[in-house]
Amino acid sequence: MSANSYLSILKNGEISLEGQFLWGSNYTLLTKVRLEEHEIDAVYKPIRGERPLWDFPRASLAKREVAAYLVSEMLGWKMVPPTIYRESGPLGAGSLQLFVEHDPEYHYFNFRPQDRQRLGPVVLFDVLINNADRKGGHVIIDRENRLWLIDHGVCFHEEPKLRTVIWDFAGQNIPDELCRDIQRFREKLTPPSEPFDTLGQYLSPRELAALVHRTDQLLAARVFPYPPEHSRPYPWPLV
Repeated sequence: MSANSYLSILKNGEISLEGQFLWGSNYTLLTKVRLEEHEIDAVYKPIRGERPLWDFPRASLAKREVAAYLVSEMLGWKMVPPTIYRESGPLGAGSLQLFVEHDPEYHYFNFRPQDRQRLGPVVLFDVLINNADRKGGHVIIDRENRLWLIDHGVCFHEEPKLRTVIWDFAGQNIPDELCRDIQRFREKLTPPSEPFDTLGQYLSPRELAALVHRTDQLLAARVFPYPPEHSRPYPWPLV
């Protein structure tokens, strides 16, 4: 099934609750979403289940999940499962994301070397979205060996917040093809443009400006960053 088909089901399908994931600090619910003859599993994160954070605006995490998906698509990397914002759901407004079948016991900390080598774009994506919580279990590989990224509620802060377990490429030059992708992404961030306007539905003007600034910095450096010296570079817990 195509990404557009999944998006259509997520946007228009009937949601039924199946259970709750207990490993997160916010309500994260497994659902079935049915539209006509199609039914898919999806992860539902209602706003009313978000735990308030001192450094992020209230009731904003679900929209950041959607913004991360949009950035992944704008880059052409397609690493975030199809994600939409639903105004109505069993527990009210929230994000709804395609659930990806995977082995939860296989994650960053026990990846095979060949899988670790695939993580260069993941590092750059996290720099761009200012991911404050890239845990080892937030990088998953499905049954067809495709790599996916999940859990992006605490991203896009206007202040530097990058915390990640993945520093494998620090100091290495960014490959030219990835730089070209980032340059094309930067061009889409120049208003007026439809992608920029769409992101503006989920991020504040200051957060958008910070995203542009981080993109410019990465293009100027063309090097994978080192962990910051004067702030905590890792999330907790690590997995």
